[in-house]
Amino acid sequence: MSDIKDVRLAPSGHDKIYWVASYMPILNTIKEDFIKNQPFKGLKISMSIHLEAKTAYLATVLKAGGAEVWVTGCNPLSTQDDVAAALVDMGFEVNAWRGVSNEQYEEHLKKTLSLCPNLMIDDGGDLTHLIHGECRDYAKDLIGGCEETTTGIHRLFARQRAGLLDYPMIDVNDADCKHLFDNRYGTGQSTLDGIMNSTNLIIAGKTVVIAGYGWCGKGMAMRAKGMGAVVVVTEIDPIKALEATMDGFSVMPMDEAAKIGDLFVTLTGCKDVIRREHLEVMKDGALLANSGHFDVEIDKIALSDMAVEEWQRKPNIRGYRMPDGRILNLLAEGRLVNLAAGNGHPAEIMDMSFAIQAKGLEYLAKNRGKLENKVYAVPAEIDREVAAIKLRANGVKIDYLSDEQKAYLEAAE
Repeated sequence: MSDIKDVRLAPSGHDKIYWVASYMPILNTIKEDFIKNQPFKGLKISMSIHLEAKTAYLATVLKAGGAEVWVTGCNPLSTQDDVAAALVDMGFEVNAWRGVSNEQYEEHLKKTLSLCPNLMIDDGGDLTHLIHGECRDYAKDLIGGCEETTTGIHRLFARQRAGLLDYPMIDVNDADCKHLFDNRYGTGQSTLDGIMNSTNLIIAGKTVVIAGYGWCGKGMAMRAKGMGAVVVVTEIDPIKALEATMDGFSVMPMDEAAKIGDLFVTLTGCKDVIRREHLEVMKDGALLANSGHFDVEIDKIALSDMAVEEWQRKPNIRGYRMPDGRILNLLAEGRLVNLAAGNGHPAEIMDMSFAIQAKGLEYLAKNRGKLENKVYAVPAEIDREVAAIKLRANGVKIDYLSDEQKAYLEAAE
């Protein structure tokens, strides 16, 4: 039985799902194919992913392909309760609500796995962790799964290196139609959306410190610069640091950046990126936000220990008064600010990412019993198919190689 906030919120959730579906032509095309061919007939799918409208629409597409789908969130603050209610109203098993405790969050994950899924979608690796541990009994029929995000991929490869991966997983995050668009354009826009919606402050003229210059950091830097910010990048990778320099951004250690930043955004996937020594030298009024998967990039324990007073200044902003009178502001409890304080990535962006998810699960179902227990890249033909559908939906035409050109490129001499 579903465990959600209030099923009476369903009408608003239906409106949100219907709205995003209007702007997700790739999933609409895949849905038509799934209805016709039923690739998931008789199969069960467990999903742990940020539970909002785009995710909900993905769930309906998988159900249209014949699957029984159970859904939960992958972050205690990213679930939209009206969307969860709408899914229950449509007959899905849903276990999630916004603001759950860590204990209840884990219980929801376990309930979602109790379906004994054939396939699963994970975002951050929490389902994978449980199903290799105390929920191992639920994996008896598991074919494999897809992982959505960078943090989860790091955990998967660590498990694979240790010889502890018990089923095949597809690396959705590194597909071209995911990271080139979702991580870059999606994160950049939605992170700023969450920050601006929460603070009602201007970006232009502020010094914005961006920790991490991966695809998410690149997107954030590009959008902040476009809105008139002075952008500073911190990095541990010399190649990425050099790239940020050549892209026109200042690069320096966080020890130095902490003294000059007005807005800090962490996008690394690592812990303790902003630490006590950085908090000690920040400006009065500094804004601290995170767009990495887990709430470990900003040291919240140190922030609380240092403060002589802390209070909720407004929704999604907690103030911490330092002994010298400075106030530091933590957004969205240090969790994903674009989802905890916003609506997540734009629908057109998630259309590509979730198309990769849907086709990835179809690939696993078709190749049941043929794959090793390791992390697989998304097949190139799936990436190209998704890109081609997106171009057609946008009315864009491209050139194609003639047979003579193909022969020329393939010739040994």
